[in-house]
Amino acid sequence: MKDEILKALESMRPFLQSDNGDVELVEVTEDGIVKVKLLGECKDCPLSVMTLRAGIERSLMQQVPGVRRIEAVK
Repeated sequence: MKDEILKALESMRPFLQSDNGDVELVEVTEDGIVKVKLLGECKDCPLSVMTLRAGIERSLMQQVPGVRRIEAVK
């Protein structure tokens, strides 16, 4: 599952980078929780929660079966 998640994140990366942000995979738990670290402008953006939920989480859940939730870590 980790390789599928990395591939999905790669497809999202250009959109994040266009706003001077990025995302890094930190951990994938056995129960489908994906932990990521927001980087660059995404780290401090007031809309980062919306980016995380409406963008990254929704896309990951569609592309990778077994993903249940995404969490941002510092």
